[in-house]
Amino acid sequence: MLSQNEEALTYDIAFNQQSVMEGNKLGLTVNGKQLPVRITSQKKRLVHQSFKPVVAFKFSQIEKDYNELTLNMKDGYSIVWRAYNEGIAYRFVTRFKGDMEVTDETIALNLPPSYLLHIQEDDKLTSAFENKYIHIKSGDWTSPGKVACLPVLFQAQNCYVLFSEADHFDYPRFFLKHADNGLEATFPKAWLKEKKVRDRYAAPTEIADYIAKTPGTRSLPWRYMVIGDDASLVENTMVANLSYESLSIEDTSWIKPGQVSWDWWNGKMVYGPDVNFKSGINTETYKYYIDFASKNSIGSIILDEGWNTDVDHPFDVIPAVDIHELIRYGKEKSVGLVLWVTWYTVQQHPEIFKTYSEWGVQGMKIDFMERTDQGIANFYENTMKEAAKYKLMIDFHGAYTPAGLEYRYPNLMAYEGVLGMEQMGNCKPDNTIYIPFIRNAVGPMDYTPGAMLSTQPQYYGTHSPNAMSVGTRAFQLALFVTCETGTQMLADSPTRYNKNPECLEFIRQVPVEWDETRVLDAKVGEYIVMAKRRGNKWFLAGETNSTARELTVKLDFLKSQTTMTAFSDGPNADYQAMDYRKATQQVNPSTSLTIKMAKNGGFAAMIQ
Repeated sequence: MLSQNEEALTYDIAFNQQSVMEGNKLGLTVNGKQLPVRITSQKKRLVHQSFKPVVAFKFSQIEKDYNELTLNMKDGYSIVWRAYNEGIAYRFVTRFKGDMEVTDETIALNLPPSYLLHIQEDDKLTSAFENKYIHIKSGDWTSPGKVACLPVLFQAQNCYVLFSEADHFDYPRFFLKHADNGLEATFPKAWLKEKKVRDRYAAPTEIADYIAKTPGTRSLPWRYMVIGDDASLVENTMVANLSYESLSIEDTSWIKPGQVSWDWWNGKMVYGPDVNFKSGINTETYKYYIDFASKNSIGSIILDEGWNTDVDHPFDVIPAVDIHELIRYGKEKSVGLVLWVTWYTVQQHPEIFKTYSEWGVQGMKIDFMERTDQGIANFYENTMKEAAKYKLMIDFHGAYTPAGLEYRYPNLMAYEGVLGMEQMGNCKPDNTIYIPFIRNAVGPMDYTPGAMLSTQPQYYGTHSPNAMSVGTRAFQLALFVTCETGTQMLADSPTRYNKNPECLEFIRQVPVEWDETRVLDAKVGEYIVMAKRRGNKWFLAGETNSTARELTVKLDFLKSQTTMTAFSDGPNADYQAMDYRKATQQVNPSTSLTIKMAKNGGFAAMIQ
C-alpha cells in the first residue's frame, strides 16, 4: 500500500494478510533539493519470463515472474515497484539532463521495537563485512555511531524479512542505523581525493557534500526485501531476478567456475615422504599444489600474498618463484593460476589485466577494498570490465557483500564479505549457521572451507601451519554443499587431504554450480538441512549450531531407488570433533532419513 504527500512517499507491507511494516519512507535528494512527490501517471505490467544464468549458483533456470508498477513523477523521475512471489523491490529512475549530484537517499524502515534483528554491526562505513552477527530487538539497538551492514535480516510476527540491494553500480553502498521508529539508511560521501595508508589501504583527504555524482538519466539500484519463511530466504533468487537483464559479456564460454586449492590458510605447507624440498613460497611447493589439483580435477590454485617482491609491484616476482614455469606447468596439468593482489595495486597499474592475460594467468584474487563509497563501487565495475576484456576471472576479498555485479559480469566468481574460516577460532558454527539465511541469500561468497583438523570450540588452540576449524569433520564436509560460490576453496594443505582420502573423495565431487536447490528443513540460527542437484546427482548437507539435533527429512524429490553415501558425526564428535562415520545405503522417494548431528556438527551425503 502506497501513500504520498509533497515531501515523501510511504508504503506498507503485509504478508499473508497480516501487517509486517507500516509507514516506511523513501525519497531522493538531488542537487541539494528533495524531489517532490507528485504522481502524474502510472503504468502496470505483468511479466512471465525465465532465464538461464551464466553461473548457476542456485538454479540452472530461474523463473522471472512479477507484477510491476511504475509511478511517473511530474519532476522528471519515476519510481518502479515490483512484486515477486518471494518479495518486493523498488528503484528510482531519473531523467535529468547532464550529471546529477545525489545529495542523499531516504530509506526508512518503520519497525516495531519487538522485531528481532540479525545484523553485522560496525562502527564505520569502511567495513570489511566480516563481523559476527548480533541478535537484538529493534527497540534495543540504540548504540550511537553503530551501523548495520547489508544484508539485514529481521524477524516479524509471521515471517522473516531480508533487506538488501541489487543491480548496483556507480553509486555508494549504504548501511542501516538506528532511527526513532526503526532503521534508516546512511551513505558514505563521495571521496574527491585520497591518500595511501600503509601498503594496501586508502583514506580520504577531501570529501564531497554528495553521495554520488552520476549521469542524470539512469536507474538507481534496487532496494528489495525477501519476505517469507526460513526456507524461502535460502532459496530466493531476488538478486538474479533484479540484475540479470543487464548482462555485459557476450561470449561467456571461457568462464569456468570450480574448486581451487589455496595456500594461505594452511601456511603454504606440504610435507611427507614425497616432499624432498623446503616447503614455502617457491616453485617446488606450487608445483606440488598443481600436481594435487590436477590429480583431483581441481581447476586452479591460488598464489596468495608473498609471491611478488612487494604488494606495490605486481610484475616483480621473488627469485624463489618461477611464475612463467608455473603457468606453463599448470597448463600442462590443466590447472590454472590465480594471483593475489591488492586493490590499490590494481588501481595504480591498469595494465595489470593485459599483462597477466599475456602471462597466461586464469584469474586474480583482489583484496583489501574495505570501502563502500561511489569510487570503490566504480573500481569494482571497472575491474570486472577490464578482467572480462582479457578473459580473467575475479575473486574479491576484503569486499562488501554482493549486489548483482556478478550477473552483469559473470566472471566475478565470489566476494568475501563474511566471517569465514580465515578468522580461525573466531569462526564458530553458532555464527556460521546464519550464513545460508543471510549472507549466501544475496550471492556468492568466499568462506574458504575444508579443514581436516577439527575441534569443538572449548578445545581450540592452534594456528597455521597446523590450522584447525571449529566444528566437526562432518560439519566441514557439509560446508562444501551449503556454501554458495563460484570458486570453492580447499583451504587445507594437500598433505592433510591426502591423509584423509575418503573425505577428499567426497569434497572433490561436490560441484559449485547447481540445477536445483531445496531446503528440506531449517530454522534460522539453529539448523539447516538442504539438498542440491547437479545433473543426476543429489548432494545433501546438514549443519547445526552448538545444540545437538536429530532431524527426519523426506527424500521425496528422488525419482527412483538409488545409492546414498553419507558422512555423519560419530558417537564421540561432541568431544573429539574429528570423529565421523561413513556409510552407504539404498534410498528411494519414500525414504524418511533420520539425521543425527552432534553439537557444532553436520551431515553430508551424495546420492547418485
